[in-house]
Amino acid sequence: MTTLTTPPFFTGLTLTTESLPALAATVRVPSYDRTGLTAGIMHFGVGGFHRAHQALMIDDLLSQGLARDWAICGVGVLAGDARMRDVLAAQDGLYTLVEKHADGHLEGRVIGSIIDFMFAPDDVDAVIERMASPEVKIVSLTVTEGGYNINPVTGAFDLGNSQVQADLAPGAAPATVFGITVEALRRRRDRGVPPFTVMSCDNLQNNGEVAHRTFIAFATARDAELAAWIDEHVRFPNSMVDRITPSTTDEDRALVAATFGVLDAWPVVCEPFFQWVLQDSFTDGRPPYEHVRTQLVADVEPYELMKLRLLNASHQGLCYFAHLCGYRLVHDAAADPLIAGFLRAYMDREGSPTLKPVPGIDLEAYKDELIARFSNPGVRDTVARLCNESSDRIPKWLVPVIVDQLAAGRSVQLSAAIVASWARYAEGTDEQGQPIEVADRLRERVMNNAAGFASDRHSFLRDRDLFADLVDDTTFVAAYDRALELLHTVGARETLVALLA
Repeated sequence: MTTLTTPPFFTGLTLTTESLPALAATVRVPSYDRTGLTAGIMHFGVGGFHRAHQALMIDDLLSQGLARDWAICGVGVLAGDARMRDVLAAQDGLYTLVEKHADGHLEGRVIGSIIDFMFAPDDVDAVIERMASPEVKIVSLTVTEGGYNINPVTGAFDLGNSQVQADLAPGAAPATVFGITVEALRRRRDRGVPPFTVMSCDNLQNNGEVAHRTFIAFATARDAELAAWIDEHVRFPNSMVDRITPSTTDEDRALVAATFGVLDAWPVVCEPFFQWVLQDSFTDGRPPYEHVRTQLVADVEPYELMKLRLLNASHQGLCYFAHLCGYRLVHDAAADPLIAGFLRAYMDREGSPTLKPVPGIDLEAYKDELIARFSNPGVRDTVARLCNESSDRIPKWLVPVIVDQLAAGRSVQLSAAIVASWARYAEGTDEQGQPIEVADRLRERVMNNAAGFASDRHSFLRDRDLFADLVDDTTFVAAYDRALELLHTVGARETLVALLA
């Protein structure tokens, strides 16, 4: 078990059910009785984002006297999830959510919608049995972009993955989200229990369709008849989620203690902005999301394209240039007129032209708001976080913009520069000769590709799993070559000046 310690400078009351009445004097606490709640949702990947987003919506519904059958049971499958198990167990599932406003105002509340957490390595059969029970009607996911085990170019599920192979072995106790979920669905089918909805909340275009494709691929490899049943009966709604949620730091823990008097081992901090666009397609009912900040629609695609190609791709447009320019916090970088100008130019010239009409959204106001959100000093989001796992992000968020722009005969100068800035960052040394800590599941491969520039200026682009056939497109390659040459000769700031000239 993980030992939970509180730094000695923290003072306040430890967050538990027992301490809630006393804490109510300094922070908003659940107004509803948590006893008797039923976990109608089981969620894989309980991290900061889920707790600032989907769990918040259930808490809002519970505060209105609604959704008492839709509380959340978290599920962890990775070794690192043991700490979340221990923290939530010690705090009765409670945690503090703090919205950081740009003017320095802090808005805190204790969230009570997570009533249980199960760590699958402790007892995977207990997890599966819980998921197979009729009370569970939704299994939701925030397992990150890379958690779907798909090839970034072909979109095919990787059946050769060693963990997947282990789950597919006859008689194996499943250990992956795919094996656990499919086995739970098998038991429901065999027992005559209606299947649950599988609801992806990850930053993926067509995330529901991606989830459908991956789970069906796994199920087919295990049992084709079961796969056909899942395909016919289980819904996989698409969704678009948006809220900047930086990783929790000791500074955040100290802030929660000093401001609200709450000793919370794992609070969540986030920006005030919140958006959730959700396809209204469920297998066996859903919470009454229409009563909270959730937009239920028939087609999510226009909204998710807007978010992925403007917000997420702009994050990549910011982070590598920002790091090379010496910035370590996002708000400092976004306050630089040169970087802000580059981001807005990318949005206007290359991101926006690839979008479909977005009902109910003023795109110009949305882009203004993005720059304001990036510039919020209260959030203290790190440049390093945005640079992490680029091999999962660039192919999904930026490469589609480049492909669409090229197909339409439009400019890719700025998008190509973002790719070049990643290549320069991935070389692993900044402009002052200091090492860059590249955090990526393909770290060695990406860094080797970037290091090959000296002998092959297109070495970075030749990874077709990441960039498809862009290396064969002369228009894109010319723009990339120019940007990367500038980055090597005059540095990041002067490159931005040249790009905006």
